[in-house]
Amino acid sequence: MPLPSATRAPSVHRSPFGVLPDGTPVDRWTLDAGTGVRAEVLDLGGILHRLEVPDPDGRPASVVLGHPDPAGYAADTAYLGALIGRYANRIAHGGFRLDGRVHRVPAADRGHALHGGPDGFHRRRWRATARPGPDAAALRLDLDSPHGDMGFPGRLRVTAVYTLDRHGTLRLDWTARADRPTPVNLTQHAYFRLSGPGGSSVLAHRLAVDADAYLPVDPTAVPLPGPPAPTAGTPFDLREPHPIGERLALPHPQLRAAGGYDHCWVLTPPPAPGVLRRAARLDDPAGGRRMEVWTTEPGLQVYTGNGLDGRPHPRHAGICLETQHFPDSPNRPDYPDTVLRPGAVRRSTTEFRFPHLPAPPGSPA
Repeated sequence: MPLPSATRAPSVHRSPFGVLPDGTPVDRWTLDAGTGVRAEVLDLGGILHRLEVPDPDGRPASVVLGHPDPAGYAADTAYLGALIGRYANRIAHGGFRLDGRVHRVPAADRGHALHGGPDGFHRRRWRATARPGPDAAALRLDLDSPHGDMGFPGRLRVTAVYTLDRHGTLRLDWTARADRPTPVNLTQHAYFRLSGPGGSSVLAHRLAVDADAYLPVDPTAVPLPGPPAPTAGTPFDLREPHPIGERLALPHPQLRAAGGYDHCWVLTPPPAPGVLRRAARLDDPAGGRRMEVWTTEPGLQVYTGNGLDGRPHPRHAGICLETQHFPDSPNRPDYPDTVLRPGAVRRSTTEFRFPHLPAPPGSPA
């Protein structure tokens, strides 16, 4: 079934999604590009619940993993689809020194802090505001994180804006401000499977990453001391597309220790600060869907769902392409700085593009 030639104006609307076990209602916001792509975002955790993308024949399917109801997300430990903060990825041993003072963050992952702590931004109710427009549908999400939240210093005010345009591109713009120095590292934790709900894993998907170096990790997933390692000659060389399963089957101690990819690639620098450049390409050869990830961030954490346990999604059922700064940066002065100071504004942008989709009617040639 080909995509329709007639299109609608982009739209955004709210509907009830359900109730958390504690009785808290959760709303679902649907962004409709008007050209066949739809995104469903929850005000719980800013979760990307569904991202419906047609295949080349116009058949729609959601390309992200999710749970059917709020109870599933309340019990979730895999961060399915969530906005992550105050610090994405790991902080070694749950502590860091900032301006001479040591701060402690709950260490819940093999002795390290992970994704902002157990009550991080993925567990919060975000304030949602629709922002419809003639060429795109947008949803603004706001969160006020107080001083001391999960052990982090300073009050942090965060805005995340999801925008879905008529081309089917889903864009995420972050803005953050703090009243005291605090480390900030924000990301989106969707698990992608371009084959849709009918697929069982992403091992047949082909992945490319625009990077020639990555951060090797110790057995607890914290980067090892020293500079980034070259990808050349290793399973981490993804400068050209390779089937994910083929690469994960290669004998390499880093893959054995993690059970797959759970590593940060050091992306090729952008032409100028704040300019989008391509970070990754993912495609499903069988179904024909293709996706590109573009970002302003310096790193890309690739996670192949090694810890998924079948409730409800099995191991390797999806892949996370998390644009972010490097893990454990607060303890690594050799990494790009993640400290946000009063008066400064942290901005970040990531786009998920689907180049197999036809251009909408009326687009420039």
